[in-house]
Amino acid sequence: MPDLSKARILMLATDGFENDELFKPRQALIDAGATVTLASPKTDPIQGEKAGEKADTITPDMTLDEVDTDDYDAIVLPGGVGNPDKLRMEERAIEIIQDFAEDEKIIAAICHAPWLLIEADVVDGRRMTSWPSIRTDLENAGADVVDEAVVVDANFITSRKPDDIPAFNDAIILALVEELADA
Repeated sequence: MPDLSKARILMLATDGFENDELFKPRQALIDAGATVTLASPKTDPIQGEKAGEKADTITPDMTLDEVDTDDYDAIVLPGGVGNPDKLRMEERAIEIIQDFAEDEKIIAAICHAPWLLIEADVVDGRRMTSWPSIRTDLENAGADVVDEAVVVDANFITSRKPDDIPAFNDAIILALVEELADA
């Protein structure tokens, strides 16, 4: 298991996140030694979903307004339909993603989460994947869209669905190992 004890990861989520797409990457990163911080519009517990049904809740560590992007090496964006749809209307969430893109830090998004990347206007010219229903949105925003379990394009990591989480997690961990080795 790689040692990510120096890695600092930010996750953004709100109500409607896909349960496994938040909890499984979060746990994989924690198991590798990373510090993972969850930010949301409020610090009230947020509700996950699995197959359209309510699932687990989690209490965010901080609000979006408290995030200082300089404190993090990577951002992980879980999907679900409602979660990214709500977050893309949060100006601060979009600013955070834009800061990560400008600083060329790792940006990992799964399922519907690339909606946030589209809203942040950072997908043009990128090779990416996503949940099938938002691939046209990605293409319209200038991305080169493919149907693969995980796509790595420089500092961007994207995956399609919960079944891809093992490959998604592996790609994030590998990118962090490489990033921290260069630091």
